[in-house]
Amino acid sequence: MRGPLALLLAVLGAWLPLLEGARILTVVLYGGSHYLLMDRVSQILQDHGHDVSFLQRSDLDFPSGFKREKTYQSIHWSPPDKFKQELKKILDLLTKEAFLGRNSFRPFLEIMKLFGTHCSDVLGRTDIMGPLHNGSFDLVVVDGLDLCAFLIAEKLARPFVAVLATTFGVTSFGLPEPVSYVPDFHSSLTDRMDFWGRVTNSLMFFISPWRQRYIHGLMESTIREHFLEGSRPDLCHLQQKAELWFVNSDFAFDFARPLLPNTVYVGGLMAKPVEPIPQDLEDFIAQFGEAGFVLVALGTIVDVAGSRQALEQMHRAFAQLPQGVIWKCSPSLWPEDIPLAANVKLMHWLPQSDLLAHPSIRLFVTHGGMNSVMESIQHGVPMVGIPLLVDQPGNFIRVEAKHLGVSIPIEQLNAETLALKMKQVIGDKSYKSAAVAASIIRRSHPLTPVQRLVGWIDHILQTGGAAHLKPYAFQQPWYEQYLLDVFLFLLGVALGAVWLCGKLLGLVARGLCGARKLKRA
Repeated sequence: MRGPLALLLAVLGAWLPLLEGARILTVVLYGGSHYLLMDRVSQILQDHGHDVSFLQRSDLDFPSGFKREKTYQSIHWSPPDKFKQELKKILDLLTKEAFLGRNSFRPFLEIMKLFGTHCSDVLGRTDIMGPLHNGSFDLVVVDGLDLCAFLIAEKLARPFVAVLATTFGVTSFGLPEPVSYVPDFHSSLTDRMDFWGRVTNSLMFFISPWRQRYIHGLMESTIREHFLEGSRPDLCHLQQKAELWFVNSDFAFDFARPLLPNTVYVGGLMAKPVEPIPQDLEDFIAQFGEAGFVLVALGTIVDVAGSRQALEQMHRAFAQLPQGVIWKCSPSLWPEDIPLAANVKLMHWLPQSDLLAHPSIRLFVTHGGMNSVMESIQHGVPMVGIPLLVDQPGNFIRVEAKHLGVSIPIEQLNAETLALKMKQVIGDKSYKSAAVAASIIRRSHPLTPVQRLVGWIDHILQTGGAAHLKPYAFQQPWYEQYLLDVFLFLLGVALGAVWLCGKLLGLVARGLCGARKLKRA
C-alpha cells in the first residue's frame, strides 16, 4: 500500500496549489478598452478560484450607468497631476490629425513617450512596488501593448502571460509570418495579395521590426534608470519571454495564419449573458416597428462628437434613415442650435452588448475597436465603420474582407456618404448573412473563450511554465532563424564549385591546345 499511497500523495501535492488557487497580479496602466478587457480577465480568474490583484490607474472616468461588478483586489497608481492633461492634449491632436487624413504615428509616439515617462514613476514608487515584491505572486498577467506592464513583471521576477487587446500585427512577439499570405497589419492588404501586393508586403515585413524597435526605444531611459547594467531587459525579448499570449480575436474575424502552441485566441471574452434593456429604450425602439434601429458607439478614448463638423454630418445622415438611431453621445455636449432629429436618441452611456443582441437591431456604426467588433460578431450584426487610429483601420480591412460591413475614412466622412453606406449595408442582406455566419463560427468553438483562458493559465501553473510550448527559434540569433548562415554556406559551396569547374575546364582547354600544337609540330 505504501507505493500507491505515496503516488496518490505526490499527485495531490502537485495539484494542491492549483486547487487552492494561485496568487495572480494583473497589470494595465492604459484606460479605455484595455482597462475593460483586463478588468474582465481579472474577474474571470477571481471567479475561478484564484486570488487576483489588479494594478490600474486611479484616474479612469466611468459614465453613470456603467456597472463595475468586481470581487478582486484593486491596487491603484495615482499618476502625477499633469498626466491627464498631457494625455488629453495628445489625444486631441491625434483626433485632429485623423480628421485631416494625416498620419497619426507622430502623436502615437508622443503617447508612448508620455507613458514611458510615467512608467518610471510607477517603478520608482516604493509604496506600490514594495507590496508587489512582497506579494509572492505565482503569475503576472500583463496587457500585451502596455510596455510598462512587461517591465513591472520583469522587475518582480515573476513568470507572466500577455493579453493582446487587439489582433495580430500591432505588436510582434515571434509568430511565423509567411509574407505571401500574412499581410502586415499596417499595409491595408488582405491575405489575398497579387504580385504587387506581395512586393509591398515584403517591404513592410522588413520595415515593421524597425518601427517596433523605435517604439521600444522610447522606454530606454526608464529601463536604464530602474534596471542594473548587465540585467537590463530588451523589450522584444521580453515579449517573447511571455509564457502565453492570449489574443482578443477569433477565426471568424482574422485571416488564417500559423500560430505557435503558446498563442491562444480568446476573442469574445467580453461576452456576458444578455440582459433586458431599460424600458425607455424598448419604448423608443418600438416606435419604428419592422424598420428596427441602428446603434452608434464610437469608443471611449477619442470623442468624435467633439468635432462639430463630424457631429453635424453624422446627425444629417441619421435623420435620413427610416430606422431609429441610438447614439452614444453625451446630451450635455449637443449644440443647442442643432434641433435633434425625431429618430435619434442620445445617451451618455448605453448597454452596448444587450442592444446588439436585440432582435430589432439592423446595423452597428462603430469606430472599429476590437471589443466592439467582437461583440458585433458575437451577435451577428453587420457594421459600418468610422475607424480613427491605431488598430481600427486594420480591423476594418478584415471586416470588409469577411463581408461583415464597410468603412468610411474619417477624412471622407460626410452626411451623403454615411447615409449611402448605412442604407447599403441594411438593404443588402448578404452583409447580415455573413455576420450571422461569423457569429456561428465564433460561438461554435469546442471551448468558450473563458474556458480557454482559465484552462491554459491553470495548465502553466500546474506545469511550472510554458517552455514546452515555445519553439527553440526564440533562443536563436536572427541569422540562424532565417537560415542566412546556411544560405551563405551553400552559396559559398556553389560559387566554389563553379570556380573549381572553371579551373578544371581551363586546365582541360590548355591541355587540348598544347596537344594540338605538338601534333602540328
